[in-house]
Amino acid sequence: MGTVTTYLATIDGPDRAALERVYAMAQEMVPEAEEGTSYAMAALIYRGKGLIAAVQAKKFLSIYPYSGAVIAANLEAIPGFETTTGSIHFSAVKQLPDDALRRIVTARRAEIDAKAR
Repeated sequence: MGTVTTYLATIDGPDRAALERVYAMAQEMVPEAEEGTSYAMAALIYRGKGLIAAVQAKKFLSIYPYSGAVIAANLEAIPGFETTTGSIHFSAVKQLPDDALRRIVTARRAEIDAKAR
């Protein structure tokens, strides 16, 4: 894929708007994050680590906070959303609530900061 901007240019319609929302909110919360690639996905990179990626799959959209612990710690904030150990699935119609997305980005940033010390 490439950078976030390059990746988003390959997506159309409501899915693109939903993915842009994720990246915009994360960028607003962590302005020092930069576009890059992590685990072959376009992602926001913070302190050299993947902060968050949001991608389109065949049947759903996914958020990858690069941390199973972050997902597990925030399951109560995302009832009704399918998760794996590394991702949270959503759609353009059923997007993650703003507060849940903020909690996930905040937790991932804190995790990266703690490991950097």
